[in-house]
Amino acid sequence: MEFRHDRPIYLQIVEEIERRIVRGELPPGAQISSVRELAAGLRVNPNTVQRAYQELERRGIIFTLRGQGTYVRQDPDMVAQLRVRAAREAARRFWAETRALGLTPEETLAFILETGHTENGGEGTGGNGC
Repeated sequence: MEFRHDRPIYLQIVEEIERRIVRGELPPGAQISSVRELAAGLRVNPNTVQRAYQELERRGIIFTLRGQGTYVRQDPDMVAQLRVRAAREAARRFWAETRALGLTPEETLAFILETGHTENGGEGTGGNGC
């Protein structure tokens, strides 16, 4: 994991764990790394990972069983909510980027419709050499 300098590291860890849950890499009920294991793997202070885990527990995403480990909550609704929130955030970032490129909403929508249905992961030819 490469950390950006514009956001606190613990929040970036929270976001990465949420992404892994949404993608199914950490399914409901899965045990996650201990604070020390994750801190060593990411080369960050264990207090930073502990803060991330506390935030995830506060959000109701993970829970800890004393002496047994930390687990992803077994709640399909929680995963669905994370997925919706992640999709909305991705859409927000996309729209902001297209506005920064000078595209109108109509041009952006046309681009989405043109490229979004291709078989190669959305990278259509669109006649622009891409």
